[in-house]
Amino acid sequence: MADKSKVLIIGGTGYIGKFVVEASAKAGHPTFALVRQSTVSDPVKGNLVESFKNMGVTLLFGDLHDHESLVKAIKQADVVISTVGHMQMPDQTKIIDAIKEAGNVKRFFPSEFGNDVDRVHAVEPAKSSFDVKVQIRRAVEAEGIPHTYVSCSCFAAYFLPTLVQPGLTAPPRDKVIIMGDGNAKAIFNKEEDIGTYTIKAVDDPRTLNKILYLRPPKNIYSFNELVALWEKKIGKTLEKIYLPEEQILKQIQESPIPINVILAVNHSIFVKGDNTNFEIEESFGVEASELYPDVKYTTVEEYLENFV
Repeated sequence: MADKSKVLIIGGTGYIGKFVVEASAKAGHPTFALVRQSTVSDPVKGNLVESFKNMGVTLLFGDLHDHESLVKAIKQADVVISTVGHMQMPDQTKIIDAIKEAGNVKRFFPSEFGNDVDRVHAVEPAKSSFDVKVQIRRAVEAEGIPHTYVSCSCFAAYFLPTLVQPGLTAPPRDKVIIMGDGNAKAIFNKEEDIGTYTIKAVDDPRTLNKILYLRPPKNIYSFNELVALWEKKIGKTLEKIYLPEEQILKQIQESPIPINVILAVNHSIFVKGDNTNFEIEESFGVEASELYPDVKYTTVEEYLENFV
């Protein structure tokens, strides 16, 4: 096999970034992480940076807002993966500019890692945050930058430990609130698996200029099915409270930031079914568990076992 691509991760100390950095290093890619000087001395992120070094990751110092440092870092890699957080999404135009100037990048993965933003039916304020990702996609395409967009639907650790119940720290044992009729199908992927699948795509010609969807068959559940699975695990029937869509939309309008954003994202996933309400077509997408059947992903059932 040809040498593995050199991978630069921007935003590597963030929520999903650390899993991508780890997956890249484990897969044997020469791995670089762009970090700010201040991150190294940060009490929490400093430990993470230390663990990167122990995995053999090369730290490059720089910043999204320092064009020279960005170009210099990008010139050392073949593939650039952005995992920047919500607030920095618009700033990815700076990465695009630096990629253009560097002129050596074989592929760019902008920060996606959620719904397919070109196929959502979200209401505000989620609509605007999805729109930022759409604008970044169009900018990447307009510049002719080879790319892959990773659509991994729901982060397991974000949704499953509470079964999406507000204010809880563990899955419910008595009653459960269900958005809409509970029949829309959602997809829940463990963060480590998201990292693994993302890195698998790096040198794969089948994922070039495509959306990589993570739809492992054992991780697709409607809310009703998810509740039924949990009830089976704890041997108990929960009281179910169904929230009609009108009530959810009213809550979204009346809630402060960031509650309104979270509710609107949940509405897109669990009421509109935006994880699964379209077929993946060859013209725009491929599915990760079909491309990489060797990946032993964590199933929703296995994940929930930790909370019984």
